Amino acid sequence: MDTWRTSQVTGDLKEVPGIGPAAVKKLAECDEGPDRITNTYQLFGKFLMLKGPGHGDEIEVEPIEHTQKFWEFLKNRGITAHRSAIVKAIAEKSATFFTGIYDANDYEDDEEDE
Repeated sequence: MDTWRTSQVTGDLKEVPGIGPAAVKKLAECDEGPDRITNTYQLFGKFLMLKGPGHGDEIEVEPIEHTQKFWEFLKNRGITAHRSAIVKAIAEKSATFFTGIYDANDYEDDEEDE
């Protein structure tokens, strides 16, 4: 995970820890063109879109709810393996360029994958 956090993003979805060929296929399968995810940049974009809207007058959701929404998005797209690892990878990488979007200390350090 340290290498992922510090390496340059290339756009290849398989560079994201937890994403393999099956997940790449599932992310690309969609009847709606804008909802197809075919590269890492689009996956980050989807993650960032789920940061809001918040509740009531709030314009954004808190980090835990944000990552839960992304986890649910992956589940709904048919990603059945390594969902938590994908969420953690995208959230931690995002935190390197958006301070405060994710705090690893908010989560228990477990190896549970679902």
